[in-house]
Amino acid sequence: MLYRTYHDYCMEVYGARVQKLPVDGGFGCPNRDGRTGAGGCTFCSNEAFSPAFAPAGASIGEQIEAALAFYGRRRGRGLYFAYFQSFSNTYGPVEVLRRRYEEALGHPRVCGLVVATRPDCIDAERIDLLAAMAERCPVEVEIGIESCCDATLRLVGRGHDYACAARAAEAAARRGMPCCGHLILGLPGESRRWMAEEAALLSALPLTGVKLHQLQVLRGSALGRQWQEDGAAVPPPFGLEEYVGVVCDFLERLRPDMMVERIASEVPPRFQAAPERGWRHADGRRVRAEELGALVEEELHRRGTRQGCRWTAPAPAAGQPPPPLRQ
Repeated sequence: MLYRTYHDYCMEVYGARVQKLPVDGGFGCPNRDGRTGAGGCTFCSNEAFSPAFAPAGASIGEQIEAALAFYGRRRGRGLYFAYFQSFSNTYGPVEVLRRRYEEALGHPRVCGLVVATRPDCIDAERIDLLAAMAERCPVEVEIGIESCCDATLRLVGRGHDYACAARAAEAAARRGMPCCGHLILGLPGESRRWMAEEAALLSALPLTGVKLHQLQVLRGSALGRQWQEDGAAVPPPFGLEEYVGVVCDFLERLRPDMMVERIASEVPPRFQAAPERGWRHADGRRVRAEELGALVEEELHRRGTRQGCRWTAPAPAAGQPPPPLRQ
């Protein structure tokens, strides 16, 4: 492979493939309940990004059983980590967090935790809890960075700045926990050149890896409502060839040891406010997110490049304004 995948990372670190089992721990979000903001980030529709294999109200154990039944049929053997994915999974009283994590670890098939959260929901007390869990089993932390530009973070109503995300990554790294940063490509006002520069910024953080998402316009989100009112006001969608190019530009500047856990997201059409923005094959079939890996490999091979070939240090200054709008 011309870039380092999560599968590569797991085989090196754990000696086996890891399957994450999505769990809704019943946590909320400070950007929805009024502590930081109300209504969430402009791009957010939590339901669209949280696959549910069990009925509403199912216990954590029941959710794990349902996810095992689904992934066991499709993917065979491997290690299973409970993936606290929905909303902000360090947002709540520490004792409540502990009980939910312990419930997941109490399942006989679960041998690790993945905890996704916002950077402003990580503090010393919560890092202490996660670090204590990490003494017993693997614990991976996922942080929603979304953009390295403070102006963009304000525009999408994120409720924190880039420095907050950097502090969260550093706090996890100091305690020896692997940390993956989420980034959205194509946010309003961000050019292709800026998106490539973000790879250098993230490479300067003590991150283990990154997850890339293309901007999607989702039902129930502020961006979705804006698109319905005035589609021209929403950033134009990436074409398939353009997005592959953007990802390759990014990978070329990404630190070589960082794993790339995801290069695109895939939301079911029923959640998309603008379904025509999806990618299609020539015969009309949807291009699935997992198919993009082969296309990215092909483009890197065509260029004669690979992950990290253009990575340099030091990184550009954090929080700087992005270059002009993507054309």
